[in-house]
Amino acid sequence: MKEVILIKLGEIVLKGLNRKNFEDRLIKNIKHRLRPIGNFKVRNSQSTVTVTPLNEDTDMDTAAECISKIFGIAAFSRACVCEKDIEKIKKTAGEYLEDDFSSIRSFKAEAKRSDKSFPLNSPQISKEVGGYLAELYPNVAVDVHNPDAVVMVEIRDDAAYIHCGSHRGAGGIPVGTGGKAAILISGGIDSPVAAFMMAKRGIELTAVHFASPPYTSIRAEEKVVELLKRVSRYSGKMKMYTVPFTKLQEEIRDKCHEEYFTIIMRRFMMMIAEKIALKNECRALITGESLGQVASQTIGAIACTDNVCTMPVFRPLIGMDKEEIIEISRKIDTFDISVQPYEDCCTVFTPKHPRTRPVIENVISEQNKINYEPLIIEAVENVRITEI
Repeated sequence: MKEVILIKLGEIVLKGLNRKNFEDRLIKNIKHRLRPIGNFKVRNSQSTVTVTPLNEDTDMDTAAECISKIFGIAAFSRACVCEKDIEKIKKTAGEYLEDDFSSIRSFKAEAKRSDKSFPLNSPQISKEVGGYLAELYPNVAVDVHNPDAVVMVEIRDDAAYIHCGSHRGAGGIPVGTGGKAAILISGGIDSPVAAFMMAKRGIELTAVHFASPPYTSIRAEEKVVELLKRVSRYSGKMKMYTVPFTKLQEEIRDKCHEEYFTIIMRRFMMMIAEKIALKNECRALITGESLGQVASQTIGAIACTDNVCTMPVFRPLIGMDKEEIIEISRKIDTFDISVQPYEDCCTVFTPKHPRTRPVIENVISEQNKINYEPLIIEAVENVRITEI
């Protein structure tokens, strides 16, 4: 019995004259993500992408799990392929859906007929298949209003496809269609969620992480790598640039007033991240900031941070509260890693009373106590790159 995965497109269908570019990118992403699992034929026809395994022993459970995390997909179904003959369709449905019918109490049958040359119309197909399954599985009731499962028969140009319901896809648009951006990634809850959300809008990610040994440990960096691996299940591969940040933080500690520590640190981070972003052809930066969550995330502090940037800064979490962010982190399986007790450099030399309404002239005056430009160049030249 031949099984395939049928993929329904989401937002892509609204793209007008650019639609083919989005479809081509989605197919490319599907092929790339499925390559470690096996050999597949991926074909786009009649507003449905069909993923067909080329080997009989292909792990379709793993393939379906992988497809559930690819942006640009609204829904998908595992389906059985059958010859376009109503008797063979009924028989195949009875065999293919045996496991499904062992765990449900009610069902209804529906049909879609794209091939208008098929002798039965959609209501007739539904009646034939539904009646056959009702007789074959008498313990499962027919319920057209609120069934446990919907059996779908799709008559397409090439074959008939039978499946029992669909699964929700990751949504969004395909990664790579929205350009490139650099995410400032820490070991906390917020920044991995921000990375996920921007990848969902088609952004190809480059990650920038700041390390301050001996104040931060190698375990903190390993934690970030694990977080990015979880994000990459959705975003695809990326590079992580680990920036040595100790000298700059020590200079801030030794030469600047304590209440400006955090804001000056973040300004240096943005300067460095922008240099790395430009080298990687990124056109924006991404942070995990949420307005008012901490002292460095007030309107005034954010304005002081953005003051050093020449490219846009995306903050997808800006209007979210912590519970909303945690909910997404649990969904993408990063929460349990984020709460591991390995501190990142953002917690080093934290002031007791940070300035919440900084004046930009005062910030610049404090910052200029440091000869920071050579240190920023040194940090950029000594980054370590990790392939995720």
